[in-house]
Amino acid sequence: MTHKHAFQALDRSCKDVLQSKLLFGGKVVVFGGDFRQILQVIQKGSRQQIVKATLCSSYFWNECRVLRLTRNLRLTIGQPSPDIEETKKFAQWLLDIGEGIVGGPNDGTTKIEIRTDLLIEKCNDPISKLIQFVYPDIFNNEDLNYFQQRELLAPTNEVVHEINDRLIESFPGEPVEYLSSDSVSKSEYIDGNVDPTLYSTEILNGLKIAGLPNHSLILKLGVPVMLLRNIDQKKGLCNGTRLQVISLGTSVIEVKILSGTNTGERISIPRIALTPSDKNIAFKFTRRQYPLSVCFAMTINKSQGQSLNRVGLYLKNDVLSHGQLYVALSRVTSKKGLKILILDKYGKQTSKTTNVVFKEIFSYLN
Repeated sequence: MTHKHAFQALDRSCKDVLQSKLLFGGKVVVFGGDFRQILQVIQKGSRQQIVKATLCSSYFWNECRVLRLTRNLRLTIGQPSPDIEETKKFAQWLLDIGEGIVGGPNDGTTKIEIRTDLLIEKCNDPISKLIQFVYPDIFNNEDLNYFQQRELLAPTNEVVHEINDRLIESFPGEPVEYLSSDSVSKSEYIDGNVDPTLYSTEILNGLKIAGLPNHSLILKLGVPVMLLRNIDQKKGLCNGTRLQVISLGTSVIEVKILSGTNTGERISIPRIALTPSDKNIAFKFTRRQYPLSVCFAMTINKSQGQSLNRVGLYLKNDVLSHGQLYVALSRVTSKKGLKILILDKYGKQTSKTTNVVFKEIFSYLN
């Protein structure tokens, strides 16, 4: 269900409960959001389908009153007076990125030049330089809140896994490997949809699917991880919550919450049965595993909504969708806390990258 359809369902429910034909039963409903950010994800959806799935294409949009927020609190709160003007310029540059103004005419996708002061300087090992910027002295740091306000971002899961594998291999401590138990769902056998001989345990173990923990989960004490499922929303244990490993047991993994209202609280994560919802998988299978993934780096989409003191953006590949670049750049709480590494198709450092903006989305706001 898209966000638009969810709000339409809410409209119908309010009308039924309040026995009124007025929009939302006559109640005032406040919607919050930023159309510069990543829009509703529609698998293999066209530009037109993605725009059509947004709230502003709903039948009740003409009844909405648009209220504009004008101050970037993430950047301005706590900034010293001498930096205010520079902060305002940086904030405006972010807005121009989000609206597709930077780089001239933009009808969806265009190349833009990134400011030199935000780029990792050219060197023989720029990836290590970016990691060092985000995680200085990572292997000798004993600060309990070290991982709380810093993150490496990348557009794709492949690049994220590449960075996470590199860092956990170098991270001090003994690795502990947790293997999943994978099986084809019983309903597939009952319905006759699957020949059991075609899907061995080895084949199921080898499947790597976005949003699903891998068959082999390798962790070390102190490593940052991300929760991949909603477990307890009251405690802030939702899909995308960042945690830090405190204890590696045989039945549960103890972690500390790194973000949200319950920051610092310790909780235990059990193994749970997970069934992927990816429509590209031709059959249903269940993976019993800890719903965690290593999180030195995360995808840009997962970072949406977070505020971080230090952000490293690794653009080995171009951004893929509307608002991704804007979201990545705007997670940081100050300009000095942001560094960007851009590689061209030959693997060489460059200052140009792609920005994707569907400008028609903003026409609804006028």
